[in-house]
Amino acid sequence: MKIICQIGIIFTLCWVSEIVEALLPFSFPASVIGMILLFVLLALRALKVEHIREKSDFLLSNMAFFFIPAGVSIINYFDVLAGNVGKLLLICFLTTILTFAVTAWTVRGVLFLMNRKQAESAGNAKEGAERSGAREIRAAERPEEEGRKEYV
Repeated sequence: MKIICQIGIIFTLCWVSEIVEALLPFSFPASVIGMILLFVLLALRALKVEHIREKSDFLLSNMAFFFIPAGVSIINYFDVLAGNVGKLLLICFLTTILTFAVTAWTVRGVLFLMNRKQAESAGNAKEGAERSGAREIRAAERPEEEGRKEYV
C-alpha cells in the first residue's frame, strides 16, 4: 500500500505539472515544472522525503532505462542530425565545460559557507568556554570554606 501511495504522489505531481504547462501562455517543459513543484513542496515541508523515498530511489537507480526511447529517436532522425554534427559537438563541448565550472563554483561556495558556519560555531564555543573559565578563576580567587569548591 505504501508503494502505491508513493506512485500516486509522483503521478499526481506529473499530472499537475502537465496541467500547469497547458495553462502557461508560453512553452515550458512539464517535467521541469514537476521538478520545481516537487522542490517547492519539499522546501515548504508540505511533502516529506519519506513519502516518496522508495519509489524515487527505484526511479533514480533505473534512470538509464528511461533514456532508451530518446536514443532510439535520435537514430530515427540521424539524417537530420548528420548535417549538424559540428554544431552538436560544439554545444556538447561548451555545455560540458560550463557544467564543470558551475559545479566547481557551487562546491567552493558551499565549502566556504560550511567553513564560515563552522568557524562561527567554534568561535561561539570558544567564547563560551572563556566566559566559564573566567568565572571559575574568579570563584577560585574568593576565599572558600575548607573542603568546599565552588564552580559557577
